[in-house]
Amino acid sequence: MIKKESKFMQPMRLSDALTAVVGKGPMPRTEVTKKLWEYIKANNCQDPKNKRDIIADDKLSKIFDGKKTVNMFEMTKLVNKHLS
Repeated sequence: MIKKESKFMQPMRLSDALTAVVGKGPMPRTEVTKKLWEYIKANNCQDPKNKRDIIADDKLSKIFDGKKTVNMFEMTKLVNKHLS
């Protein structure tokens, strides 16, 4: 029996805004999430008082529908709009 690949592991096309943050795709959702967190930590975009909140810089703001702050759970929903 052939094992079906998980939806999370299928390479996805990335929007231009997302490519500016995580790099050139296609890549699986898991890799997008990993690279997004690398970017957030490298650019000090986490709220120091509440690490679950992300403070958007110019690049992240384009992914987050112009919002300046989102929590990590909302981030996943917003990023999904940039995957196809």
